[in-house]
Amino acid sequence: MPTGKVKWYDAEKGFGFLSREDGDDVYVRSSALPEGVTTLKAGTRVEFGILSGRKGDQAHQVRVLDAPPSVAKAMRRKPEEMVGIVEDLIRLLEGVQGAYRHGRHPDPKTARPTAKLLRGLADELDL
Repeated sequence: MPTGKVKWYDAEKGFGFLSREDGDDVYVRSSALPEGVTTLKAGTRVEFGILSGRKGDQAHQVRVLDAPPSVAKAMRRKPEEMVGIVEDLIRLLEGVQGAYRHGRHPDPKTARPTAKLLRGLADELDL
């Protein structure tokens, strides 16, 4: 079976192209993807069969060999670094909680850094 890499794939449209190691690019439809796979990332190594059609070669029975590493996960902070961030966030949230307990909104000088830290932590947790 030929192998290659995903050149590009549009999950919304349900098709893309694979770059063969030994030839021209091959069209790939969503129906050729393995069960449970809904999209392909550019650069992912794949193995596939080829069917010849009126409009050229088309990939058939695509099998993912190995996905490219995630840039976001590679840049993720180490757990040791996150401990300090979470501890700081807890302290800031306690200050915000105090303001709410006294029936008022927190001071913007406290609220802004807290919101920024919450967004940063959410991005780290969402990877």
